[in-house]
Amino acid sequence: MSLLLDTHVVLWWLADDPALSQDIAGMLDHDPDVYVSAATIWEIAIKQVIGKLAEPEDLPERVRDSSFRELPITSQHAITAARLPPIHRDPFDRMLVAQAQCEDLMLVTRDAHISRYKVAILRV
Repeated sequence: MSLLLDTHVVLWWLADDPALSQDIAGMLDHDPDVYVSAATIWEIAIKQVIGKLAEPEDLPERVRDSSFRELPITSQHAITAARLPPIHRDPFDRMLVAQAQCEDLMLVTRDAHISRYKVAILRV
């Protein structure tokens, strides 16, 4: 099973946050098919600049350099995201849904709005 991580899941994993169950954390630590979207790194960097995310300053680089596989944003992802029903207004989450749909990935998230899309989800 190939996984795509929502931003909060990546942050929990990096911080060893107990909000992320040991079972899920273990899966992320050992499964070679775990992806982080370029949109997630972009979202983290933007949230730091506007003051919604704190230190460390190199958080986007830490995510980029983690053991997860990077998933670039393609033109097909952009088209799919733009054509999604207007269930979720967050453009980063819409991109993650589109990427999961296009690449046949299971999206790891706690976001209840995302479950309203036609996308495989692993709830955390």
